[in-house]
Amino acid sequence: MILKYLTTIALIILMIKGHGQETVTSEKFGQTLNVGIGNGYYGYIGHSIPVVHVDYEFDIASNWTLAPFLNFYSYESYHYWGNTYNPYKEYTYRQTVIPIGAKGTYYFDQFLKAGSKWDFYLAGSLGFAYRKTVWENDYDGNKDIDEGMGALFLDLHIGSEYHLNKRNGLFLDLSTGVSSFGLSVHF
Repeated sequence: MILKYLTTIALIILMIKGHGQETVTSEKFGQTLNVGIGNGYYGYIGHSIPVVHVDYEFDIASNWTLAPFLNFYSYESYHYWGNTYNPYKEYTYRQTVIPIGAKGTYYFDQFLKAGSKWDFYLAGSLGFAYRKTVWENDYDGNKDIDEGMGALFLDLHIGSEYHLNKRNGLFLDLSTGVSSFGLSVHF
């Protein structure tokens, strides 16, 4: 599925590169608040779930930004359990996960000769995921569940932003962790 997304983005980049008419000058990418919603697919959950994403980008060098971020997602799942004193049944639990970290981004706009309406980037993020699991009241079994990724994580990203005007844009961020889309606000 990620390969399908990466191929689509690559084709879009090639089409835009061929149609870019504007001259690209040195551009600042930071001082941007990105607020997004998205779907994340995690093998340990077995289905996609909605995710909220917030970051703020700072310029650190030509074509480079660093963005502290915060994500939030929550899901409900089931665990089949029982013993001699408790009947076997599916017990529910809710897990809430809050990943916090920093995302380093390199923009390829000058290389691709993209117009001022578009940004294209590759990025990596490193962070820590806080987790809280709440079980059904009468569950008395093993409360260890497969948490998928560990507390520390490293994700790779490819993405794009279309600038609606000087202050606002729409972004799409495809990731090995959580892919998101949303609104960016430039300050």
